[in-house]
Amino acid sequence: MENIILKIINLNAYYGSQKVLKNVNLEIYENRVTTILGPSGCGKTTLIRCINRLHELSPGGRIEGHILLKDEDLYQIEPMLVRQKIGMVFQKPNPFPTMTIYDNVIAGYILSGIKLSKEEKDKIVEESLIKSGLWDEVKESLFKRGTFLSGGQQQRLCIARALAMKPEILLLDEPTSALDPVATSIIEELIIELKKSVTTVLVTHNIGQAGRVSDYTAFFYLGELIEFGKTTEMFTVPRSKKTEEYLIGKIG
Repeated sequence: MENIILKIINLNAYYGSQKVLKNVNLEIYENRVTTILGPSGCGKTTLIRCINRLHELSPGGRIEGHILLKDEDLYQIEPMLVRQKIGMVFQKPNPFPTMTIYDNVIAGYILSGIKLSKEEKDKIVEESLIKSGLWDEVKESLFKRGTFLSGGQQQRLCIARALAMKPEILLLDEPTSALDPVATSIIEELIIELKKSVTTVLVTHNIGQAGRVSDYTAFFYLGELIEFGKTTEMFTVPRSKKTEEYLIGKIG
């Protein structure tokens, strides 16, 4: 029996008067990878920005409906707390340029004004870098700037920074689209490995990637959730004609 960690109920999202998500109902399962798949402009990024309360920071951004994390309405919680429970990694690696690798990992604590002892910091940095598969590559250079790393390493540093806050859910927005095939493959392996400790929601338009890493897939088209189910089933016997057309490259 799968445990539901996140429930999206009758979600509509707007930029001003433009409706970009239309009555979305979706359940996300704990310790699984769920891919949000669909062509550009179908609302994938808006959806995950609604989940961690970033959408409302966009000009004219607002929502209707409910998003529940373990039955707690995220829109009744302080946004900063929501972002601690739900980490996000963006399309382009964005380590803080003036910070060392070490400080980048604990940036969430620094920026939230959470005081930690040196031992606590050391432990969080090491654990997070191990989880993101970066520790062996950077343990000798923790006090160099994060920007000296390669693109793939910078993206794993951003994943370590998100994991450092011990989130319940990790949102990944096209995390490999700016990376080469080798760095992409490392991050895909990492996504599969992370299931042991965190629930992951991955936005991608890369059908192959969705097939390789995800347990569940939600297919979006023009702001609507067209189909949701186990990735293996959806990719072999899609229920919707739209899904099938997308998977064989007819639309998108």
